[in-house]
Amino acid sequence: MLQRMRNAFLLMLPLLFLGAMLYLQGKTLPTAAPAIIPASADNWGLSFPNEGQSPVGNASVQELAQYDAWFLGDTSRKVIYLTFDCGYENGYTEQILDALKKHNAPAAFFVVGNMIETAPDIIRRMAEEGHIVGNHTFHHPDMSAISSQEAFRKELDALADLYQETTGQELPRFYRPPQGKYSAENLRQAQALGYKTVFWSLAYVDWYVDNQPTAEQAYAKLLPRIHDGAIVLLHSTSKTNADILDELLTKWENMGYRFASLEELA
Repeated sequence: MLQRMRNAFLLMLPLLFLGAMLYLQGKTLPTAAPAIIPASADNWGLSFPNEGQSPVGNASVQELAQYDAWFLGDTSRKVIYLTFDCGYENGYTEQILDALKKHNAPAAFFVVGNMIETAPDIIRRMAEEGHIVGNHTFHHPDMSAISSQEAFRKELDALADLYQETTGQELPRFYRPPQGKYSAENLRQAQALGYKTVFWSLAYVDWYVDNQPTAEQAYAKLLPRIHDGAIVLLHSTSKTNADILDELLTKWENMGYRFASLEELA
């Protein structure tokens, strides 16, 4: 028995020596590799281990930062960054803008070409009232499937050019991948064009116009899961969002939150 223990100890000596040397060099023994941003297309996703705390995303804050990308803002402050995806005008965006104005809350509206073409007055109002109008691409394709930088640029430039023609202003360089589809190459392509990619840390199923959630269902998702530094994604096509936004912002304010522009992320 004693001899077996001696033999086991002798077998472990090389590992103990290696560990000591790595420690002296300021290193540690290898551990499991962290999750990395996929090379192939993936869908942005979240999990919420604890209510009221930051969720876990497909990629970490640090991994996204190297591409000028975010899904969380400043988690040291009770601040919320409001964002809306705008695929088309469904009759509710001005009601949303009214609620934002009432609360002096800045927001970012990620728009596509159809939204600018069919509702230019609303786009101009967004800009005039100090909101960010972001790039959600012209045609809303799966951008992660585009390998050519030239083709990628064409989708974003077409939207930016139309915005400038409509408002006389340059489009702010904030980008949201359509459908939340992304890859490492996708993020590099956006960064090369000077864009900051913005994902989200809180959203709910609000985009089915013929199957809208009730106000109670919306609150059940949006209140318990709110967290410091949240980047909230809502859809401007949602009747429920338009109807509850004034009260929702009030509820968040009563929880101690304020609303900030995506400009603060930079």
